[in-house]
Amino acid sequence: MGQTFRCDSGTAVIRTDKGSVKGYEQNGLYIFKGIPYAKAKRFHAPEPVEKWENVFDAASYGYVCPLMTNDRPSGELYVPHRFWPMDEDCLNLNIWTPAPDDRGRPVLVWLHGGGFEAGSAIEQVAYDGANMARLGDAVVVTVNHRLNILGYFDLSDFGTEYANSANAGTDDIIAALQWVHENIAAFGGDPANVTVFGQSGGGAKVTTLLQTPAADGLYAKGINMSGVIGMLADERNSGREMAEALLAELGLSSVHDLETVDYRRLARAYLKLRPAFQKAGKYVGCKPHPNAFYAGDPCRVGFRKETRQVPLMVGSVFSEFFSFAPPPFDRASLSGPKQQEILRGIAGDEAADILIPLFRKAYPERELIDLLQLDYIFRGPEIEYIARRSALNDCTFSYLFSLDQPLCGSTPPWHCSDIPYVFHNIDLVEHTHRPDGDNSTAERVQEQVFGSVMAFARTGRPGHDTLPAWPACRPGCESTLVIGEKCDVRENFDHELIPAVVRYLAPAVAKQMAQKGTQIQH
Repeated sequence: MGQTFRCDSGTAVIRTDKGSVKGYEQNGLYIFKGIPYAKAKRFHAPEPVEKWENVFDAASYGYVCPLMTNDRPSGELYVPHRFWPMDEDCLNLNIWTPAPDDRGRPVLVWLHGGGFEAGSAIEQVAYDGANMARLGDAVVVTVNHRLNILGYFDLSDFGTEYANSANAGTDDIIAALQWVHENIAAFGGDPANVTVFGQSGGGAKVTTLLQTPAADGLYAKGINMSGVIGMLADERNSGREMAEALLAELGLSSVHDLETVDYRRLARAYLKLRPAFQKAGKYVGCKPHPNAFYAGDPCRVGFRKETRQVPLMVGSVFSEFFSFAPPPFDRASLSGPKQQEILRGIAGDEAADILIPLFRKAYPERELIDLLQLDYIFRGPEIEYIARRSALNDCTFSYLFSLDQPLCGSTPPWHCSDIPYVFHNIDLVEHTHRPDGDNSTAERVQEQVFGSVMAFARTGRPGHDTLPAWPACRPGCESTLVIGEKCDVRENFDHELIPAVVRYLAPAVAKQMAQKGTQIQH
């Protein structure tokens, strides 16, 4: 069957609370792009957009938030990107829906990665929501919001108008969820069944929603993919000193002048000042700030009781950042003894004697050399996060994505490599395809991962008939679905391994990478 497309005056026109929007129909889906959900002055809370009389053209993506530096395309085989025009008028969202009817489909709202500084709703090729909407019979929404100093810079010392400037980006997301609550039924979605999901910084944004009272009632479930990491480490100091330094650097006299100064000048001044502030342990912003609006990192202050019963899927991938720094050996050609020799040469005999049996117990299917690319930066905090969460409810589910990707022969999965499987978009990226054309394993895992996401979005439980029984975590027992060539559930499988890696291997790996001049960056 061929591709279909329709765009005329009577197709894909939906009435929202602010006016009508017109998208287009493609391959049985109705698609809407760049719909404004709010507006905002720099550093201020989002406000409703004015109603419009004419039909809004929703056939093009809207602006994305300005970045502080100019992206230099690289690593596209690992994480294929799309680059798009930037402007501060970036509070917009995109929708894919099977039909604008009264079916009340589950709604999935995607929060993009990039920490709280970068990224966009369309940044990665695999963020496209068409397959998820079509194959999952769901409504998919992706959201742009303010980032970096535009979205997360504390000016509260300078007046009540800036009371929550340190979390303005989160307020934008809440405004988008409010828009979804009020309008998504017209697009065929159920406003009472909204799942917020995101990866890396997007996963951390799911946590900020759990910890922000203003978001209560606007979502029913959450999926946190590789989002438990130090980017949420609480920064409780005032932004006054950084703001005053910016004023001096820019030759401005008032904080109000920061609202109108050219963004490029503002970003350059900030980037010039930030290293010294970071070195001194002072406030620099660009991440959520605990205050009256946001409770703070739950691993420090606990989860808010109001959100304890929100079902949550939490997970990460085997290597995360470590696969971005390929090891100086051909992984596939190493014998068992050679693998031990390399490991002992890096970690030392004492550490190797402790680590080897722990790794083999946790990952019996993996080559020993893979220990050198095992993530602990995400997984360590994640274990604590899941333990805290599962002590409150019976609806916290743990997973680990461990399917090697056919890049450079075979590479342990890296940060972001699970995204195409979640969106059912492996056909859109290169790194999932084998040179011999036999992609059956990737396709099977895609169905398992996608099926879990859709089951969770419908019921709050991720299990389905192509997976083994996957119970919720409970106090003292983390039941983790390990997703690889075979999927199985393992209880507390790496709880001894990860602390041992942090203690015995992490310093050696860091030293080796420093000698090579390799930096792991988010």
